[in-house]
Amino acid sequence: MNNSQDNRRKFLKESVATAAGLIMVPGFSDAAFNMPPRVVMEEDSQPLIAPKAGRIKFAVIGMNHGHIYGQVEATIRGGGELISFYSKEPDLAAAFAKRYPQAKQAKSEQEILDDKSIQLVLSSIIPDERAPLGIRVMKAGKDYMSDKPGITTLEQLAEVRRVQKATKRIYSIMYSERLENKATVKAGELVQAGAIGKVIQTIGLGPHRITPQSRPDWFFDRKRFGGIICDIGSHQFDQFLFFTGSNKADIVASQVGNTSHPQYPNFEDFGDVMLRGNAGVGYIRVDWFTPDGLKSWGDGRLTILGTEGFIEIRKNIDPGGREGGNHLFLTDNKETRYYDCSKVVLPYGQLLVDDVLNRTETAMSQEHCFLATELALKAQKQAQMIHLTAKS
Repeated sequence: MNNSQDNRRKFLKESVATAAGLIMVPGFSDAAFNMPPRVVMEEDSQPLIAPKAGRIKFAVIGMNHGHIYGQVEATIRGGGELISFYSKEPDLAAAFAKRYPQAKQAKSEQEILDDKSIQLVLSSIIPDERAPLGIRVMKAGKDYMSDKPGITTLEQLAEVRRVQKATKRIYSIMYSERLENKATVKAGELVQAGAIGKVIQTIGLGPHRITPQSRPDWFFDRKRFGGIICDIGSHQFDQFLFFTGSNKADIVASQVGNTSHPQYPNFEDFGDVMLRGNAGVGYIRVDWFTPDGLKSWGDGRLTILGTEGFIEIRKNIDPGGREGGNHLFLTDNKETRYYDCSKVVLPYGQLLVDDVLNRTETAMSQEHCFLATELALKAQKQAQMIHLTAKS
């Protein structure tokens, strides 16, 4: 315990020493509430030398979700060169071509799979098609990065694991709520440094705005998107494993329901999960009830409870009034601090490109990737159905 406390004190001392400035938050008197001062810590960003373009060549097959643009940008930041793309939907292909005119539009999926210069394939195709595509990509000798959910059934997972083991290719799923959120990346650094002691629990909340008129038909079909826990809940399982350090976990309880959208009988608008790992416990709630009055698609939150403090992340918006997203609050035995994470470097793209080149697992271990998905799929399969009845 003394070593842990010493590490935490050293970390906090170094954090203050490297901060750009300490700014007192204006507002109510702290003394009136018998609270220590609240401090904004604006951290110096640590600029990294941008990787040179062309470290690897990559392509895109399928772009049915807008997440593909974040996947592409992460890979480009990592030094990847976008060579070609294919989509069977002309409108999606046209929009992608406009965004990336340097890339060649392939005539077929097979054209990309046969191109020996391409090392990595990205996809946000319809969710139930992602695993079969990934299997074809790996069998073609290429690495694969899927949007989440990267796999929609336990049967798919078993086959993906078998092919990945046989081919030794990378099957990566971009859990963007951790990998592409600067506050969550910062939280990882803080937890690793011992800022809140040993992590006991994570609470992940993933609310989303539905906007039905903007959604394709497959969006409302559970067989296509895998169910709400499999889909948007997959982010939360990834974060649970990462922050608790668990490499084994069980689903304690899970439930799902279509509570308010009877016009879409195969849809699920709410789900939650309790889980227990070998290094921590977790609670997850996901839903499609973000009201139109919020200036974001969802008030995504992550709370990380430690033995010596806790972290709360407001991923997309701060209802208290701060602009933008990436808000992190840390409370320990001394005070509450706010971290502006807007300048934090996102490492996933560069690490994945490194892994493609070096055959390593620095971006995400293959077992972590598969275990996060396995837990989501088990929770989805075991979920009890919610039936809410109106009061008379």
